[in-house]
Amino acid sequence: QVQLVESGGGLVQPGGSLRLSCTASGSILGIYAMGWHRQAPGKQRELVASIMRAGDTYYEDSVKGRFTISRDNAKNTIYLQMNNVKSEDTAVYYCNADGVADRRGTLFGSWGQGTQVTVSS
Repeated sequence: QVQLVESGGGLVQPGGSLRLSCTASGSILGIYAMGWHRQAPGKQRELVASIMRAGDTYYEDSVKGRFTISRDNAKNTIYLQMNNVKSEDTAVYYCNADGVADRRGTLFGSWGQGTQVTVSS
């Protein structure tokens, strides 16, 4: 079983910065993709950014140029640096990871519990 723990959420003013972290632990042979999703009240969960093991990244259009996702493979950890945040970034941010759990090739897809990000003056 793979557990994901997020941290770094909180209250930030518009135009400010915040850094989220997510660490995976448990039965992990390798992680090939990790990502950040968010869900605002009354809206569907959406993918914000993702990063492959080799470093390839994806960003949702509204965060391009403001958010940066990075990864420390040795620590099974990803980060989301959020700059110039806007009120519409307010949401619960969830981390997810997809990978292989063991040498039998058992796949996993896990989610964290979420961390609240509130952008308000």
